Amino acid sequence: MFTGIITDIGTIGRVEALADTRVRIVTSYDTATIDLGASIACSGVCLTVVDKGPGWFAVDVSGETISRTAQGQWTAGRRLNLERALRLGEELGGHIVTGHVDGIGEVVSVVEEGGSHRVRITAGPEIAPFVAPKGSITLDGVSLTVNEVEDGPHGVTIGVNIIPHTASVTTFGSLAAGDPINIEIDVLARYLQRMEHYRAKA
Repeated sequence: MFTGIITDIGTIGRVEALADTRVRIVTSYDTATIDLGASIACSGVCLTVVDKGPGWFAVDVSGETISRTAQGQWTAGRRLNLERALRLGEELGGHIVTGHVDGIGEVVSVVEEGGSHRVRITAGPEIAPFVAPKGSITLDGVSLTVNEVEDGPHGVTIGVNIIPHTASVTTFGSLAAGDPINIEIDVLARYLQRMEHYRAKA
């Protein structure tokens, strides 16, 4: 379990084609404190540490994960938002995040708004029922508040504000129109939709 509060920006240093795709990620984490088998969210994807050394750790990324995450994410040089798993008793600063990607969105615009940037993202109809103004959403592993929801014939457009601090401590500082982005819906919205489904059948 995660919170969507990013604690490091890692960089993919090496990609190896093994049984799965092994990705080595360069990090500022003290990897001596990371156990093999630990979970780390990498731009919103919960992955298991399978190897490590000073200043880096490695994860295996399955073909299924590659097919369900942002195109080009698992390539050398790619920067990733990193978050270590929540420990019991730690502050829940964002919202409950599972590290499971529900869909891929596309950035359609990044516009300066005061000292922040308004980012608008389009997503498919499978995401539309799970977003609401002032609700929570996770984009590339970052916990954000939804400020705008606009339904359309082919899906939904979501607007969020990125404050300067968030831009400086995540990969969002270089976000641009056309970028694909991992989306995880609020886990509470997922369960409410499931309950509504069964209530409608009753």
